Amino acid sequence: MQRILVTGGAGFIGSNFVHYLVAHTDVRVTVLDKLTYAASRESLAALPADRVELVVGDIADASVVEPLVARHDAVVHYAAESHNDNSLNDPSPFIQTNIVGTFVLLEAVRKAGVRFHHISTDEVYGDLELDDPQRFTEATPYTPSSPYSASKAGSDHLVRAWVRSFGVQATVSNCSNNYGPWQHIEKFIPRQITNVIDGGRPKLYGAGLNVRDWIHADDHSSAVWTILQKGRIGETYLIGADGEKNNLEVVGMILEAFGRPADDFDHVTDRAGHDLRYAIDSSKLREELGWQPAFGDFAEGLQRTVQWYRDNEPWWRPHKRAVEATYAAKGQ
Repeated sequence: MQRILVTGGAGFIGSNFVHYLVAHTDVRVTVLDKLTYAASRESLAALPADRVELVVGDIADASVVEPLVARHDAVVHYAAESHNDNSLNDPSPFIQTNIVGTFVLLEAVRKAGVRFHHISTDEVYGDLELDDPQRFTEATPYTPSSPYSASKAGSDHLVRAWVRSFGVQATVSNCSNNYGPWQHIEKFIPRQITNVIDGGRPKLYGAGLNVRDWIHADDHSSAVWTILQKGRIGETYLIGADGEKNNLEVVGMILEAFGRPADDFDHVTDRAGHDLRYAIDSSKLREELGWQPAFGDFAEGLQRTVQWYRDNEPWWRPHKRAVEATYAAKGQ
């Protein structure tokens, strides 16, 4: 694979993958991104122009997608509407991008005979009880809880159907919650970090007992590259780094990084349908393909992330006021 098309490559997780490819391979990358509010040209600006090309366009537009796909060896599909709160306010962009966009890409790779990897989420599985000893596996039934997770579940099913019906050379990965550089400040970890940088207090949904299984974006990137090279066609691989923490613990660790008391936060109105716990069993990926996370210590990865937001205030500062106004209008 010498040329890879990365959809959503100017967003948080996608741009980290592009950085990973430039640092660890010699492939040339084309990024196809609609440049919505959650993406940024700045996330790619430091990368060499002879290795990375940015094409601004919509994955749901076949006239843009088909000629791009045809000149690449593989497509890695990150592009998605992904913010749960936004999907509760207006589900329509999630259906258009996550389902229709995936359909358009699948038709393009089917026509061109191009390898396809689809990035999905553990949220398609619904949630687990806090005291449940089980974790999600590739065999866990889908029970999505929100318009966002339902749209991602639908896109996963499309990929598997195109593999079986049309012989598309595709794999799927479902990953746990990512954190790291370039994540929009509407999301949980960067919102709390930037609140504290501003001298404010973190905001905690409800009692803060909801558990997420955190993975650094660099580890997600290395896992996707491993699957793209070694994964069996038609298979699904769960990506996780054994990073289960409840939101209260995460807020406490962020406050500790700034020398603030562990109880220096505000409780806010909980999100509708808020899933209790996500937990990934990534043993198939590790045992079959030999992948291991580099950031086994969540505390170390979080400290690096805190420092990144401290060092990159000009990137997130223009968005902070609008994000907090949106949350304040919902009592959050």
